[in-house]
Amino acid sequence: MVVNSVHWFRKGLRLHDNPALQEALNGADTVRCVYILDPWFAGAANVGINRWRFLLEALEDLDSSLKKLNSRLFVVRGQPTDVFPRLFKEWNVTRLTLEYDPEPYGKERDGAIIKMAQEFGVETAVRNSHTLYNLDRIIEMNNNSPPLTFKRFQTIVSRLELPRRPLAPITQQQMNRCPTQIPDNHDQLYSIPSLEELGFRTEGLPPAVWRGGESEALERLSRHLDKKVWVASTRVKTCSLYASPTGLSPYLRFGCLSCRVLYYNLREIYMKLCKRSTPPLSLYGQLLWREFFYTAATNNPNFDRMEGNPICVQVSPDVEQAGGMDPPPERHEGEPVVSWCSPGRQVFEELLLDADWSVNAGSWMWLSCSAFFQQFFHCYCPVGFGRRTDPSGDYIRRYIPILKDYPNRYIYEPWNAPESLQKAANCVVGVHYPKPMINHAEGSRLNIERMKQVYQQLSHYRGLSKKPHQSMNIMHQNVWLDQKWSDVASC
Repeated sequence: MVVNSVHWFRKGLRLHDNPALQEALNGADTVRCVYILDPWFAGAANVGINRWRFLLEALEDLDSSLKKLNSRLFVVRGQPTDVFPRLFKEWNVTRLTLEYDPEPYGKERDGAIIKMAQEFGVETAVRNSHTLYNLDRIIEMNNNSPPLTFKRFQTIVSRLELPRRPLAPITQQQMNRCPTQIPDNHDQLYSIPSLEELGFRTEGLPPAVWRGGESEALERLSRHLDKKVWVASTRVKTCSLYASPTGLSPYLRFGCLSCRVLYYNLREIYMKLCKRSTPPLSLYGQLLWREFFYTAATNNPNFDRMEGNPICVQVSPDVEQAGGMDPPPERHEGEPVVSWCSPGRQVFEELLLDADWSVNAGSWMWLSCSAFFQQFFHCYCPVGFGRRTDPSGDYIRRYIPILKDYPNRYIYEPWNAPESLQKAANCVVGVHYPKPMINHAEGSRLNIERMKQVYQQLSHYRGLSKKPHQSMNIMHQNVWLDQKWSDVASC
């Protein structure tokens, strides 16, 4: 029987450690690598131009790597439910392989395509490689509910076997066993679209700071691992205001880099330099946080919102708003989006290269204290945080040049500068730069008090929840209430 395989790329944009692609090649007569892109979705999605450019560069790199193996990437325009019936017939497809997508939307989409494939008599194979662990297994070990504290998550993971070893990259020999005819007009039929085709205006667009693709990801990993002592240190500073030549998070988000490859490279260094089997909670810890949020989100389609989200505290609007103020309808210069949790999540979703549905939503719930409570309460002061992280204000001077002539003392709070200094700096607050939207210290105090009232009300229902994970979350909230409310960063 002839086996004509199609591997469907979504995340997992790589040839190394790709078990689903390996399955497509196994015993096949032909293999086509497909990426489905809906141009209409590109214009409608809340995704900025930089992330789309990163994705297109990743696809170009993948196509280039496949070309070296006498294959190509078939980029098909449309929606998967419309595209696959045509491809099944046109290519006489008998096998469809794909990487498991743990997020609710992805699971729903894939379920529909798998059902459709079965109706066409197409065998399907789904393999997990986007996360280190089987998320369903973690949930099962936690009484069939997601662990809602990182400590509990670590405890469960410590009882699991090590993640599966990564697979070797696809080879020329493997591709030669299943040669697939590439049509002469391939570039006309299946080319990677440009940003302009997707509806973006590129006039004046600066060069990309982060180059997308597997090749760049592996080069960065190599540079990263060259600093063995730094990688193995107990504490690694992960906060950076500028693009890092070794940064890896966008490559993990798009699957240009396998999380298992990163994990085992880190583990090998820890074992050699630290002489211990358990790595310190530094870079390895960042991978675990990623797994933690993926686990919490996998069965929760409302994970990115408050309403209908069983693990999120249902905060009334007057509590969510600082001092009774409406959340800003748009971003304002000088006001960090972390101060506005819901709009902040949307801004990050649009602008961050590594914005990941599960991790982004989970991080904002954690920062807003509406879920995933830790031992201490954190209140981030934009003035204090900026001064600690970048005392000279270089970041502000670069990205808000209207403030570049302010001295260090006032760069993070120009409204406090004397009027004579504001005029000398050619930036008068209220004229050239907006006035403060809120008094951070007062707004922080009010919100803390209001949130405290919400948690105290919730604590009265402790143990009455019908769902175990809701009950556990409320119990944890009650413990969190006992912490000092005065432990707040002062502005």
